[in-house]
Amino acid sequence: MDIATVIGMSLSLILLGTAMMLGVGIAPYLDPPSILITVGGSITSLFIAYKMETMKKSVAFFMIAFKPQTFDVPALIKRLVDYSTQARRDGILSLEQQVNQEENSFLRKGLGMAIDGAEPDSIRDLLEIEMDRTLDRHKTNAGLFDTWGSYAGAYGMLGTLIGLVAMLLNMSDPASIGPAMAVALLTTFYGSFIGNILGAPIANILVVRANDEALVQLLVIEGVMSIQAGDNPRSLETKLLTFLPPNQRVSSFE
Repeated sequence: MDIATVIGMSLSLILLGTAMMLGVGIAPYLDPPSILITVGGSITSLFIAYKMETMKKSVAFFMIAFKPQTFDVPALIKRLVDYSTQARRDGILSLEQQVNQEENSFLRKGLGMAIDGAEPDSIRDLLEIEMDRTLDRHKTNAGLFDTWGSYAGAYGMLGTLIGLVAMLLNMSDPASIGPAMAVALLTTFYGSFIGNILGAPIANILVVRANDEALVQLLVIEGVMSIQAGDNPRSLETKLLTFLPPNQRVSSFE
């Protein structure tokens, strides 16, 4: 569980809820017509803008913001260095058994190609294509939430216009002005809520997660290419440690 995302989302809801409670309470902000226009309308537009398979997985994408895939980069670097040491000592074919049990599928694919004798350029090209496509796919999924925020804001404005029209048409009936004005204002509120708490922040953190995964895959590519080229394990470790912040660069050779 990502603590920063949980804290940020929780504090946003607590601060908004507290501000409402200190004013007129939560109940006046719960308006079914405004919810139907803003929340319902924006979601229906997402069904138009995205494929059904993407929409079905939207909840799973949302949960990635709170419980992302974790990467133990120092441990991954150590495994790559160990593979390099064994490959230089016993030949790259000696890695076949360990590679078949490798938990990182991207690394397993790269080393598998190296063991099978694929050309270095072919290995790099294939792995880079997979890395780029994975990154593009994740960014598209993240864009769903950014788009939702934009649509919610637009529907909020539509709701405001609907409320104003209803109010102007019933100026002779004072009792109808209040509900119409509520729709006009609360749709904008809901649109802003979705855009600034559920839309843009979730989209941004999903892009961050995608870039983290791409960085790990780039590290794997460099590791696989060095292992196939027979580079010195110490040189390989020095190269891979540059992917870590300076305070986390601990060499296993020291």
